[in-house]
Parts: sequence; structure tokens; C-alpha cells
Amino acid sequence: MNDWPEGPSDDNRGTRYGSGSASARPEGPRVMRQVRRGRPAPPQSPGIPQQPSYVDGRGHGDFTDAQGTGYDSGYNTGQVYGTPGGGGPDGGGGGGFGGGRGPRPAPNWRRRIKVTSITVATVLVVTTVGTYFWADGKLQREVDLSKVIDRPDEGEGTNYLIVGSDSREGMSAEEKKELHTGSADGKRTDSMMILHTGSNGDTLISLPRDSDVEIPTFVGSESGKTYEGTGRHVKLNAAYAEDGPELLVRTVEFNTGLRIDHYVEIGFAGFANIVDAVGGVEMDIPQDIKDTKSGADFKKGKQTLNGEEALAFVRTRYALAGSDLDRTKNQQKFLAALANQVATPGTLLNPFKLYPTMGAGLDSLIVDKDMGLYDLASMFFAMKGVNSGDGKSMNMPISGSTGGNLVWDETKVKQLVEQLKNDEKVTVSGD
Repeated sequence: MNDWPEGPSDDNRGTRYGSGSASARPEGPRVMRQVRRGRPAPPQSPGIPQQPSYVDGRGHGDFTDAQGTGYDSGYNTGQVYGTPGGGGPDGGGGGGFGGGRGPRPAPNWRRRIKVTSITVATVLVVTTVGTYFWADGKLQREVDLSKVIDRPDEGEGTNYLIVGSDSREGMSAEEKKELHTGSADGKRTDSMMILHTGSNGDTLISLPRDSDVEIPTFVGSESGKTYEGTGRHVKLNAAYAEDGPELLVRTVEFNTGLRIDHYVEIGFAGFANIVDAVGGVEMDIPQDIKDTKSGADFKKGKQTLNGEEALAFVRTRYALAGSDLDRTKNQQKFLAALANQVATPGTLLNPFKLYPTMGAGLDSLIVDKDMGLYDLASMFFAMKGVNSGDGKSMNMPISGSTGGNLVWDETKVKQLVEQLKNDEKVTVSGD
């Protein structure tokens, strides 16, 4: 039984479009066999394998799964790959390329911002903690203030004794020559200051190295032996030369009545390295200065000093009319300028400048055993604010001199110490 409709016979081809026809006309569309769904497949002759049927919807290219259940490939429905009906890339069906895919979901920005914020916060915490332990490990806590005897009562605020020593430790012969430090053995104090921090403004008081002081009874820092005071008077820097930081603290406390809470010391090389690490410090020098002993050679006006020049500037006294008193004023100005330079965003926010600066400073500092990074930071920012409207810098009040030693004004010193102890605004003036 033939399911196909009758087509034109060969006998009728001569009158239609065909081979050799002079009156060529387009051939009519060929009639395609009809797909009849739902009808059973025609019987097969014996020995001929079962063929796929177009009637039951399973034509050529159909597949059968492991359970023998077939599925339609789609050819018998007229669907074409790439069309909306065939489930192409733009269609929603399961056939064709991209079948089963919907539109890409919009980015979840809230989640991305949350993940990014957590990541950044974690990095900052890890970096901060790591920096803290790195910096804390560099502090040289060598001064033991517990060895200082007969100490004054504690007052309000915090008092730091800041010492610049002429230590040449670790310096090569070339560096000593370059920095004009000489080659003296041991170390002496080249500058001494008391920095008071409190709620009524910060005060920086320079103690001239030639100040006349009495050496009191003290316990040797190394020997542990008690040395009775004999009332002898010496220059202040001699106390440091005799028994180091502990005796210097004992002498300052005895002669002022002010308790020292923390001790900080820096040597020649460390000072120069800090200045170089921040890229130099700008200073407005009020006069021409030339001093062969310190190596200073400056013209009046604003200029940026490198480490070598800065060390020469703060050590110069022979070229100044007021000698040591004028030198202490220059030291105060320079330290305030250095603190301002370090505290700029260009240094604090630039790890390539911040870490070298911290490294240069921490490597060269000697502090007391109770000094922490917080105390050091407080001291640093107080130095920065000394020359602000709330801060004050001054020399210890001087009344005269004797035998080359500068004598303190006892009345003014007593009033100054009382104001510092009570954390009051300092009204006393010094030279």
C-alpha cells in the first residue's frame, strides 16, 4: 500500500518543465509525503528490520535511552536550530544551541561590596598587627628606671626626658669624618629636654648641658653600689658621663623635684638617618652660620637640610651669640619641624617612606623598659604640637652663671615644676 499521493507520470513530462524543454517553466513544488501522527506503522516484510516511522513521531536521528524510551529529535515537528521555536540562543526551549539557558543574572553588587570590604579590613588588621610587633621588637629597652632611688611623687600628665647623645656607636671612620663628630670614646649628652604632655597643652623645656647641678646620692647602674652625695656641683652633662641614663634621671629629679616617667635617647647617626629617611627637613635659618667644629655652613633663609646638615645645625653653638642657650632654641625648632615633616600624609600614607623612617628611628632609639609604642607615639605627636597655639617651648629659667656653669632661677623653676605637676598651663618664661 502506497501512502504517497500520486505524482505526475513520465508520460506527462513532455508538456511540463523538464530536460530539453524550449518553453521552460518552473516545475511545480514537489508534493512532500505527509506525516500522519497517531497511525500505526505499516507491517514489515519478514526478514526486514524494523525501520523508524514518521507516523509515530520517531523519524531519522531519533534516540533511545537506556530504558528503551525514545524521544523526538524535533525533525518531524519542523523545528529548526537557532529559531525561537527551536529553542535556539534566543528561545526558551530545550532544543538547539543554548537550549536550557536563560538570561545571565545581574551582578550581586551588595555581595561583592561586602566581600571586598571584609577582605580589605582583614588585610588592614593583619598589616597593622604585623607592623606593631615589627616596630615593638626594634625598641631598645635598655634603661631601668627602677634603679633610680628617692624619686619624687607622680604628678598629672606625662614627663619625658629626651636626650641627644654624641654616641658614635656603629659609625665608620668615614661617617665620623663626614658628620664632623670626632672620634671621642664613650658617649656624652649633647642635648637634654623635658617634654611634658597633658590636657593643658604640651611644654618642651631645654636643659642646657652647662647647667649647674648637684650630684645626689645614687645607686650605680652596673655595680649596684650606693654612692653617697657629697654636695658636689657639676655641669649637667657630667652626670650622664659618670653613670649613664639612670644617674642623669636621678640628677634631674633631685634638682627639679619633677618625676620623669620615660626616657628616650638618640645618637648622632640615628638622628641623621631619620632626617634622610623623610627626605630632608625644611628650616628657615634666621642668620648666616659657619662653624668649623660642627661642620655648619648655612646662608640665611629657607632651605631643606639633609641628615648631615641637620646634625651640624642642631650641634652648632660656637657661631651663635647665646652659645648653648641659642643652640637649645635651634634644637627645639628643628625637632618640631622634623615632627611636622614625618606627620604629613606624604610620609604616613606612603609605605616606601613610612617604614624606612620608622626603621631608622626605632633602630637608633634607646628607651626605658616601660616604654611602649603608644608612649612613643604620644611623645612624637606632642613634639609636633609644641609650636602650635596650645604648645610652649622654652629654656630652663636661668638667673646667672658661676665658674662657667649656668645657674637656674630657683623661684621660677619651683613655679614651673608646680605647674607641670598639676598639669596646669605653663605661665613661666625662660631664656
